Amino acid sequence: WELELRMRGVFARWPELVGPEVGAHTTPETFVEGKLVVRTDSTAWATQLTLLAPTLVRRLNEELGDGSVTVIDVLGPHAANRPKGRLRTRDSRGPRDTYG
Repeated sequence: WELELRMRGVFARWPELVGPEVGAHTTPETFVEGKLVVRTDSTAWATQLTLLAPTLVRRLNEELGDGSVTVIDVLGPHAANRPKGRLRTRDSRGPRDTYG
């Protein structure tokens, strides 16, 4: 439980550890068995964080102890809900049904 307690401290200090710019666009969500799941606010930041992941793993292991974080799983933003318009047909796929 010590590691989990230290990890909660990392969640609280996330912008300080990863930098203000990265911290403004990312949020740590869960940490289970060495796997840290981080959510980004755009797909561009998801790509950027994927490229920065090895550096972040090294930085977090300096903070938490060697081997604490083994992998960072990067998730993009939640999918937007598309409202159903009044001209929607039953069983259509929405705006994609004209492509294909």
